[in-house]
Parts: sequence; C-alpha cells; structure tokens
Amino acid sequence: MFKKLADINNKPELYHQYSASVLWNDPHISSRMLEFHLNPDIEPASRKAIFIEKSACWIAEYFRLGDGKLVCDFGCGPGLYTSRLAAAGADVTGIDFSSRSIGYAREFASAHHLDIHYIEQNYLEFAAPKKFDLITLIYCDYCALSPAQRCRLLSVWRKCLKDNGQILLDVFSLSAYEGRAESAAYGHCLMDGFWSGSDYFGFVNTFKYPLEKVVLDKYSIIEADKEWQVFNWLKYFSAPELEAELAANGFEVTGVFSDVAGAAFCETSPEIAVVARKKN
Repeated sequence: MFKKLADINNKPELYHQYSASVLWNDPHISSRMLEFHLNPDIEPASRKAIFIEKSACWIAEYFRLGDGKLVCDFGCGPGLYTSRLAAAGADVTGIDFSSRSIGYAREFASAHHLDIHYIEQNYLEFAAPKKFDLITLIYCDYCALSPAQRCRLLSVWRKCLKDNGQILLDVFSLSAYEGRAESAAYGHCLMDGFWSGSDYFGFVNTFKYPLEKVVLDKYSIIEADKEWQVFNWLKYFSAPELEAELAANGFEVTGVFSDVAGAAFCETSPEIAVVARKKN
C-alpha cells in the first residue's frame, strides 16, 4: 500500500507520459466530455455558449469569412465553432480525434443543412486535402502539447495553409500560471463519477514545473479490476515567448489579444490569443 501511495504522489519527469486519447475516446469519459461540451453554462470542455457566439462573430468579421474563405478548425470537438463559422459563410473543415464528438458534429451539420467537412484524426498527423486561408485552435489546446508536438503541429499548419494564410490560437498566460498551486486530493468516485461508470477511488495531484512554466494534473484511478492514470500537461506562456516560438517555426504574429473574441491585450489576462501569418 505504501509503495502504491508513493507512486500516486510522485512528481513525474516533465512530459514523460501522455494520455490524451483516454479523455476523448474512452466510451464513458468521452460521453461525459460531450455532455460538458454541450452544456452552455459550464467550461470544463468548451467555453460558455454566450462567449462562443461572441467569439465566432468576431472571427468571422476579423478574418472576413463571409466570402467563402477556407477555414480548418483543429480540435473542433462537436462543432461549436465550425457550425457558426459555416453559417457565417466560410467553407469549413473540422478535425478531431474524438469519434463521439465528430459523430455529434456530423449529425448537427446534417440536421441544420450545413456543408461542413469533418475528419476524425489526430491533428498532429493531418495531411490537408486542400490549402486553407485560416486555421484555428481554440480553448488553449496548444498548451496541452509538448515542445516537440508543438513544433510538429506548426509544421503541419505551414503545409496546410495557403501563402500568407493565417492562424488563430489561444494559450494560458503566466498570470494564470501564478494562480495555480500544487495540491493533492482524494475522493470516492472523484469528480462525480467522471472517470468511470463503475465504482472507483480517485486521486488528483497537481505539480508545477517552475522553470518551464508547466502544470501537471495527474489523475490516478483505482477500480476493482484495474488501475490507471491520466496526465494532463499545460504549458503557460508569455506573449514574447509565444511570438518567438511561432517565429522560429515560420509564422509572424500580426495581432495579440486577451481572448479569441478580440478583447484588447492585457498583461494580467489569464489567456493570450494571437493571430499569426505564414511567412513565405
């Protein structure tokens, strides 16, 4: 028992293990994640509906999407942005590796007569069938990737974009990092049964990596017949650091905001949103 508890509370080496597929494709967890996506009043998986509406309107106006520009939303989930951007007149593609989310997105598009092309795939392995004017990655998905994965994603984007094509993404800021604290918690059916449809005990340990400005939420789940762990890594950025990373991978930042609804940039904002152009 001591050895097991020591492992649960052990701070792992940075980026030593990934488990994103568990969140999005486990039958029970993915159903809970979809519930969170579709609840307009909570933010575990998507922002609140009122913000998404405001954000989508700003994106459509800022990038002048009403003339059929080609847009690809990476990590599109159940289509909360893709459906709105398509309704605004864009030619939209959505990519996500959650089969449950993509299935819902396709059904929604069909029911609302929206011509949206959905692709079920890991976006780090995406090879675009066409070139896009705009690529979006929204709700700080970029932060969940390791440095190597981020470089790979930026390479994919460069191949997917037209000359002078643009990207829009948001990240968590250093202000948000300062608001995080290391902690440990335990519970029976931790997070109201989120992790399994069966009875279980759950532990969550939050670790900070100050040099790299990374936070790990490590979940250890113990069921009657199995034990498993989930590692949620989040990298926090300053605006100059993000701009430098994009520049090193062939992008020039042309706009910095406090969110993906175009709010003026503020150093204390918990998020940073950037628009960047592919350098030819």
